[in-house]
Amino acid sequence: EALGLFTGIGLSEAKARETLRNGALSALLRRAVLQARSALGPALDKATGTLLYNTAARLKDPKHLGFLVGYIARREILTDLQLSAALEYVRSHPLEPLDVADFERACGVGVCITPEQIEEAVEAVISKHQAELLAERYHFNMGLLMGEARNQLRWADGKTIRNEVDLQVLHLLGPKTEADLEKKPKVAKARLAPAEKQKVAVVENGDMGTETQSLLEQLRGEALKFHKPGENYKTEGYVVTPNTMALLKQHLAITGGQVRTRFPPEPNGILHIGHAKAINFNFGYAKANGGVCFLRYDDTNPEKEEEKYFTAIREMVEWLGYQPYAVTHASDYFDQLYTWALELIRRGQAYVCHQKVEEIKGHNPPPSPWRDRPVEESLLLFEDMRKGKFGEGEATLRMKLVMEDGKMDPVAYRVKFTPHHRTGDKWCIYPTYDYTHCLCDSIEHITHSLCTKEFQARRSSYFWLCNALDVYCPVQWEYGRLNLLYTVVSKRKIIRLVETGAVRDWDDPRLFTLTALRRRGFPPEAINNFCARVGVTVAQATMEPHLLEACAREVLNEQAPRAMAVLEPLKVTITNFPAPKALEVLVPNFPANESRGFHKVPFHQTIYIEETDFREEADKGYKRLAPGQPVGLRHTGYVITVQNVIKDISGHVIELEVTCTKSDVAEKPKAFIHWVSVPLACEVRLYERLFLHKNPEDPSEVPGGFLSDLNPDSLRVVHNALVDSSVHSARPFDKFQFERLGYFSVDPDSKEGKMVFNRTVTLKEDPGKA
Repeated sequence: EALGLFTGIGLSEAKARETLRNGALSALLRRAVLQARSALGPALDKATGTLLYNTAARLKDPKHLGFLVGYIARREILTDLQLSAALEYVRSHPLEPLDVADFERACGVGVCITPEQIEEAVEAVISKHQAELLAERYHFNMGLLMGEARNQLRWADGKTIRNEVDLQVLHLLGPKTEADLEKKPKVAKARLAPAEKQKVAVVENGDMGTETQSLLEQLRGEALKFHKPGENYKTEGYVVTPNTMALLKQHLAITGGQVRTRFPPEPNGILHIGHAKAINFNFGYAKANGGVCFLRYDDTNPEKEEEKYFTAIREMVEWLGYQPYAVTHASDYFDQLYTWALELIRRGQAYVCHQKVEEIKGHNPPPSPWRDRPVEESLLLFEDMRKGKFGEGEATLRMKLVMEDGKMDPVAYRVKFTPHHRTGDKWCIYPTYDYTHCLCDSIEHITHSLCTKEFQARRSSYFWLCNALDVYCPVQWEYGRLNLLYTVVSKRKIIRLVETGAVRDWDDPRLFTLTALRRRGFPPEAINNFCARVGVTVAQATMEPHLLEACAREVLNEQAPRAMAVLEPLKVTITNFPAPKALEVLVPNFPANESRGFHKVPFHQTIYIEETDFREEADKGYKRLAPGQPVGLRHTGYVITVQNVIKDISGHVIELEVTCTKSDVAEKPKAFIHWVSVPLACEVRLYERLFLHKNPEDPSEVPGGFLSDLNPDSLRVVHNALVDSSVHSARPFDKFQFERLGYFSVDPDSKEGKMVFNRTVTLKEDPGKA
């Protein structure tokens, strides 16, 4: 019966069967068709059928179905343009009764466009563009004429306008000639040079440049998908109550229509690379749209919270270039949250339950036998919970709702006899995330509650709780998590790595916590650029570490001044050194742009080069120093030639004696090498991936667990490296490019007389890692 009903309005059999597979759509369409047939008779033309199908498919709130079908059946809504206006009107006017006169004005009901009006409108548009039309003839963009005529006559039939345009253009230009039929030559677009294509926008203090589409530009675009402040009700799934519009009016009065977001971390661990996307998204969305972002600590679990985490979180937010509009805590609102919990009980929407934690875990726990206990009884028991009369796990306050994932009656409060770092012993009951999050958003008048995709299952409970208490209800929007291969980011697993000695602490440079990345030398701009490259995606993004490293190279190439260091020193004595004492050599900080200054390094008769830059026998293709094969010394203007090779008793080369020649008189060498003279001793730490496999937490990839997948070569410490004296005043986190070796950052372990450097990234990507 339903199949015949749907094919009877013009749907193909395949389309009708596809529609029947969608229960909600087929039920709405059946209601619409039956209503239209009761008014128009059993035979409905295809145009009416199309309008009915589009109404059923596009209507967000089914309560308006009969209202709209009535207009279609009475032939008052005749075009898809009118239907689109009608659907937008009911979406943006959620409260009943609708203002019928206003609705009809908005949808063009009763508006009659005569052929004379269409003729006049097209004539005016063609007159306006007559000169271009005569010059370009049929190569002119006729769509422009159509668009301008439609703008003048919004409810006119599009086909009629198109026919009138064709007729008047033919009258003006005459039939098409052979020249008109030739294809218009394409205008070549200016191509970017390869270097420009690869440029990534650099972030300074949270502001993106314009070389590529920046995160801010992406987020301005994202704003087109999100609701405007105060128009929460236009969001799909948003629940409108009789108080919604009044609450939104109050909300707009408080915020002035400003976008408000928040970044709400739990202060029980250090932020990681995934949080960088959340920070950029929340702070960036607010900034891109002229709004503000709160930093709100979700401090509802005092057992796991430590002051060091509060400090580190704020440091990392500011390090990435963002300043919070306000720093708040969920605990700021404990009194209000408790008052609302009492109100929820009074409204019959929450109850005190005595099921054990183990009983209510999972998605199919047994229903609570205390779900229907009297309100007064729950009020008294909740007060007893607050007074400490129940032990931990003996009682919880649960909300009466079923979440999208099937979880029933989530916990709102639980007993914990742990002093809170801010409220001390005032409370022995603490609210859960499910209860706290949306209400804190409401208190702070957040407009866009941006969270990762796994919280999508909590969206309906978010709306339910605000509406159950009749408070302002923000809108929750979800985006995809950012994950990285070859690492773990869970707090529990990082703690295990620290406890087992696999890493030193949360800021070990082999980890991908933000403090670890800072310590390793990654600039904040590189991390923000990485987030911009990942983009504003709803899908989860799992990225290779080398993409983050590429962003670091691009930023460090512009930021890190050059210096010279030798990791495995080989002593070289210049026997004909041209001066009685050390010379001073000027080295450009940035060779590609010498206007950015120079630094001086001493050049003495004793220098040190890399062991690997010398061979006793020069193989084919080897271009560096060897007997009979001179090399140039970078920045000195000299070429050195081996005269004598000195070895220890085991035959290991320990020193070279060489002579030097001015490079302008010597034959041009095959290579130039770096060197140091009168150097500073330093320690250099070279890092590789911490894990051997891409997904160390995946049992199918690593059956023995992530701790069995540790890379034994993830850290190599060079204890006796040498660096030129130009870096002597560097401070922790200062960054340098050690010529030919990579980018390095001063580690906080540095002390007087022994600097420590971390290698951030090599100069070029290792092809084996890509």
